[in-house]
Amino acid sequence: MTPRVLGAIAVADFRERVRRPAYAVVLLAAVGLGYLAAPAASAHWTIVNTGAYRGEYNSAYIGTVTALAGALWLSAGGFYVVRTAIGRDERTGVGQLLAATPLRTSGYLVGKYLSNLLVLGSMAAALAGMAVVMQLARGESRAIDPIALLLPFAVFTLPVLALTATAAVLFETIPVLRTGFGNVLWVFISMGTMIAGQSAGAPLGGLGVHVFAASIKDEFAARGIALTEVSLGLMYLDVPPRAIEWSGADLAAGFVGERLIVLLVATVAAAVPVIWFGRFDPSRSAARRAPAGVAAREAEQGTPTPHPPTAHPPAAYPRIQTMPRRGAAFGRLLAGELRILTQGVSWWWWLGAAALIVAGVAAPVRAAGPLLIAAWIWPVLIWSRLGAQAREHGVEALLGACPSPLRRTAAQWLAGVALTAVVGAGPGLRMALDGHVAGWLAGAAFIPALALAMGALSRTHRLFQALYPPLWYAVVNDMAGLDYMGALADGPSPALVAAASALLLAVALATVAARHARR
Repeated sequence: MTPRVLGAIAVADFRERVRRPAYAVVLLAAVGLGYLAAPAASAHWTIVNTGAYRGEYNSAYIGTVTALAGALWLSAGGFYVVRTAIGRDERTGVGQLLAATPLRTSGYLVGKYLSNLLVLGSMAAALAGMAVVMQLARGESRAIDPIALLLPFAVFTLPVLALTATAAVLFETIPVLRTGFGNVLWVFISMGTMIAGQSAGAPLGGLGVHVFAASIKDEFAARGIALTEVSLGLMYLDVPPRAIEWSGADLAAGFVGERLIVLLVATVAAAVPVIWFGRFDPSRSAARRAPAGVAAREAEQGTPTPHPPTAHPPAAYPRIQTMPRRGAAFGRLLAGELRILTQGVSWWWWLGAAALIVAGVAAPVRAAGPLLIAAWIWPVLIWSRLGAQAREHGVEALLGACPSPLRRTAAQWLAGVALTAVVGAGPGLRMALDGHVAGWLAGAAFIPALALAMGALSRTHRLFQALYPPLWYAVVNDMAGLDYMGALADGPSPALVAAASALLLAVALATVAARHARR
């Protein structure tokens, strides 16, 4: 496989992706990240926390902090943008066409990896452009040094994005990770990387934060300023930091070599799925699905084993029924939406839900909060179906012809509320005995409203699967201001959470109504 062919595959796939509206949204998000990386001098928030001081907004400092922010946030969120390339080829039939060409499977996988890297790299390029804009806008230093500004993106951001591009290929070729489970798992992988990657002992340089930390500590110490901590992440500061000039990180040859090794490892790892990936070959997939004896017999005879036609009973004339009352009709609609929402859920999932309910009933009142937190992450993959199932299963046009889309959307939300209430019933009972059931009720309404709004807006399950676990994780870490389930003592009032639920439900209803009116 020549580099020219690989480049053609990657560029063609990249061009197809950048034509999509979602790509414009991603670039806007990168621009917003660039703004967050260089807050105003009077701002109380920062992405790189260096205590009471920060570097002056010159090319070296603003380029470095923006590149570090890109390594962290673009890898976490960009994964969901690029992880659909192989699945899209399968859905559109392009993969089956490629399976009939001389293209090697390894070449196809590496081409997808390069395409992923081009998409993520274009996001980093937009972030670098925003860094130039923010340096000029803040006005602390108007001298643009291209090398000092762009070099951090090459050594800090690009290697991490390469690993993300490889992870997207691996997740798409492993059956269990192609599902929503993989989307949720990536949230925790990225969170773990966020923490472990900032350590000085992280493999192959991690995120590179320790290199920046050592450099800025040494330079500030030479001026008599001792920095006690350097950390990466969106944080609030009680007092805006004071600007001190910083000339840039000293990138040792060993660290640069480690970053080159990361790029090499990512490229090689992208071809590893060639061991198990069938590249849409129907014969391989059919052999896996068929029983061993049937597959062997068909291979020996060269023709598929005929199957007798299924006999169907003659159709009966439909019974004439009276029109059901409006309340009864909505009840049947709600029951139908609940069956659709939980369709295909395995028995072990229901066993886990039952265990959470029993544990909540048997546990003491003081354990109700932690058990509720555990219970309300369990149905995350089912919640993500709200608002997106019709589009993803190809029946959106059929349902669009039905009357009362708003009633159907409201029934979806109530079905989600019912599922949420059932899973959290054990801790909810304990909270009711303690007189704190209002927070539980507000949370039971908020979660499906959030899922429905995300599904209606994005028309895919991935957005909720990407946004909900970090919100849940914030509650796990005792961030009371984001407690939407009433599990923490100092959380927002249930009335505020209920108002947020009503707003999200209104967004979902308005989106569905606008889409229905265009048909």
